[in-house]
Amino acid sequence: MKTLNDFNFNNKKALIRVDFNVPLDEDFNVTDNTRIVSAKPTIIKILEDGGSCVLMSHLGRPKGVQDQFSLKHIIEEVSNVLGVTVKFASDCVGEVAETAVAALQPGEVLLLENLRYYSEETAGDEKFAEQLSKLGDIYVNDAFGTAHRAHASTTIVAKFFPEKKCFGYLLAQEIESIQKVMETGEKPVLAVLGGAKVSSKITIIENILDKVDHLIIGGGMTFTFVKAQGGQVGDSICEDDKMELALEILKLAKEKNVQIHIPVDVVAANAFSNDAETKILDVTEIPEGWQGLDAGPKSIENFNKVVLESKTILWNGPLGVFEMPTFAKGTIALGDSIAEATKNGAFSLVGGGDSVAAVKQFGFENKVSYVSTGGGAMLESLEGKTLPGIAAILD
Repeated sequence: MKTLNDFNFNNKKALIRVDFNVPLDEDFNVTDNTRIVSAKPTIIKILEDGGSCVLMSHLGRPKGVQDQFSLKHIIEEVSNVLGVTVKFASDCVGEVAETAVAALQPGEVLLLENLRYYSEETAGDEKFAEQLSKLGDIYVNDAFGTAHRAHASTTIVAKFFPEKKCFGYLLAQEIESIQKVMETGEKPVLAVLGGAKVSSKITIIENILDKVDHLIIGGGMTFTFVKAQGGQVGDSICEDDKMELALEILKLAKEKNVQIHIPVDVVAANAFSNDAETKILDVTEIPEGWQGLDAGPKSIENFNKVVLESKTILWNGPLGVFEMPTFAKGTIALGDSIAEATKNGAFSLVGGGDSVAAVKQFGFENKVSYVSTGGGAMLESLEGKTLPGIAAILD
C-alpha cells in the first residue's frame, strides 16, 4: 500500500483529492471543519518536503454552476486550519486551472473550484480525468468519504499516474482501522450495530459474522428481532417483512459461535416526543400505544459487560433516539463503556453518520481510537466491498 511516506515531494506538485464537502450556514461560514482538519497532516507533509498542493473537492450537489456551492466560500477556513494562505482557481480544469497551477511555488496551496460543476466528474469521464491529471506530478487520494464512488477525481484520474499515486494519511488510516476490525484485530471482537432498520445493515451483518465474537443489536432494529421471536413490540418501529431474515441471522450466528446481544428492556414512550410519558418495559412486552425509543437500564448493564471484555470494537449506529435527551441515555452509556474499554487498551472504531454525530455531540471523539470520516464508504467497506477509490491506488 503506497502512502505519502513512499514519496519525496520536493519541487513536486501534488494533486490531492480531499473531501471538503463541509456544512455551511446561510452566511457561508463553515459550521464543522472536521474534514478540513483531517486533511491537514497530508498537506503539511507535502509542504514540508518542499512541494506544493493542488486541492480538488466537491461541495454539495450543484446542478451546473451555482454560486452557493462554490468552494471560494471555504478558502478562509482552509487557510486558518492550515496556517497557510490558500490560493483559489475559479475553475477545476482548462486554462484557468492550468495557469494557476503553473504559477504555484513550493510551499503554496491552491484550491480548485467545485468538481461537481461538471457532470463529467460524477460520470467518471475519462477525458475530464485526463484534464485533471495535468494539474499535478503525483496523485494523492485522501478522501475516504468519496472512495466508494467511481468518479473522475477519485478513481479514473489515478490511471494517468501509473507509478506516481498514493494514499494520503487520512485514507491510509481509514483503511488500517477497518482492517483492524475485519482482519487483524485482537479477540474478542465486538460489533455494535444500531440504527432504525435491519434492511440497511443486512449485508454488514452477513459479512461480519465471520469476523466477530459478539454482536450487539440496538436501536430500532431490535424490534424486528424481538417480534420475529414472538415478542410484543407495540408501536415500535419494526420491519415485518424482515422478520424471517432476523431469524436466519440468529441461526447463522449460532452456527458461527457468535453471541448476539439484544436489549432485554427499553425506555418506552406513548408518543415520539421528548416530552412523552415514559416507562421502563420488558422488550418483549410493549403494549399497543407504546414504542421503545432507547435501551433500558438492564440492557445498558449487560452491554457494558460485553464491551469491557472486548479487545476490538466497531460501533455503527446509536442505541436509541439520541437526538432527544430523554432517549439518549443508552447511547451515552455505550459511549462511556467504549471509552473505558479503549482506555484499558481496546481498539475502537466508530463509523457511520449517526454514531459519528453522537460521538461528537457527547464528547467521545478523543476517547475512542478512531472516528471514521466516511459514512457510505465505511458501510461499504464493512460489507466487504472493495471501494473503487482504494482499488485505483492499489492497481
